[in-house]
Amino acid sequence: MKAALVVLLFAVSAVAQDQVAITAAESACGPKNIKFDVKPDTIQHPTGQPEPGKALIYVVEDLGQCPGCFTSNSLAGFFNDVDQAVTKIGMDGTWMGANRGSSYIFFAIDAGEHHLCMNWQSRLEGRARAFAMANFTAEEGKVYYFRERVFPGHGGDYSFDLDSVNSDEGKYLIAISPASVSHPKK
Repeated sequence: MKAALVVLLFAVSAVAQDQVAITAAESACGPKNIKFDVKPDTIQHPTGQPEPGKALIYVVEDLGQCPGCFTSNSLAGFFNDVDQAVTKIGMDGTWMGANRGSSYIFFAIDAGEHHLCMNWQSRLEGRARAFAMANFTAEEGKVYYFRERVFPGHGGDYSFDLDSVNSDEGKYLIAISPASVSHPKK
């Protein structure tokens, strides 16, 4: 009986530790209840330069591995609601904007250590728990490029990747993608 109690105590402790780690990692994102309206800007192609005392970050969604994931013609797309094509981008606990499909956003940041988050916006609870994260240290006057990717899995599941890319790759991805214009839903 004592052995079973000890095993149960360790199991509960391990689950609690995992939840603490998950909560800490998710703190890079913004509040869970925030949703975005997102439209691609196919007319303008805005870019930026770092403001004095700031760095600039681009986050480009690249659906190259999953081009049919969000279309109603694909089996996966058939089961997706329209919000699932939106990925929210958070940094240091604040949502910075969102992408829809192969598109990009950019924003100015202070120099220093930052924690970046990508979260799939969905009305389906299981899919809304899908995250990718990255951390980096920004230097004043520099430009940083991150690529977010969606990979199809088995049984309608997806996995995400958020990685830093070099400036040549980043500039190319921006050149072939529309800018996202996103606003929190009211």
